[in-house]
Amino acid sequence: MAAPKEKTLNDLFEDTLKDIFYAEKQIVKNLPKMAKAAQSPALKAGFEKHLAETEVHVERLEQVFVLLGKTPRGKTCDAILGILEEGKSIMEEFKGTVALDAGLAAAAQAVEHYEIARYGTLKTWANQLGLTEAVTLFETTLQEEIATDMALSEVAKAEANVKAA
Repeated sequence: MAAPKEKTLNDLFEDTLKDIFYAEKQIVKNLPKMAKAAQSPALKAGFEKHLAETEVHVERLEQVFVLLGKTPRGKTCDAILGILEEGKSIMEEFKGTVALDAGLAAAAQAVEHYEIARYGTLKTWANQLGLTEAVTLFETTLQEEIATDMALSEVAKAEANVKAA
């Protein structure tokens, strides 16, 4: 019996790339639901803006797959499914209440923090693997995710949390 193939950083990189590709596609499906549920015009607009950005994030990930000579393909990401499920629960349990927007903002930030962690890791690994063009793509997306997280914090602090209290 042959020994199992040694796994490398490249294997881990590709696996994580498939993970975030799947995650971003799930986020694209869920953001319209969150925008529809949001009561605050600022939060609704934030979700709609991030939907457009997330569609570009998917395109950037497709570019990275092409750089690797691979077909863009996702791999089920249980982490994002769990985070999105929490968001759905908040939409159901807090529908029509003053706390809904605060809950939606918090759920969206959990998504952002997951993405920030993944893109930061992928950028570091791409750099280690000498994938300069991928590093640039990941850095651009990472900065957009950080900006979205900060915008969600502002909406939460300025209105959603205040209204919920």
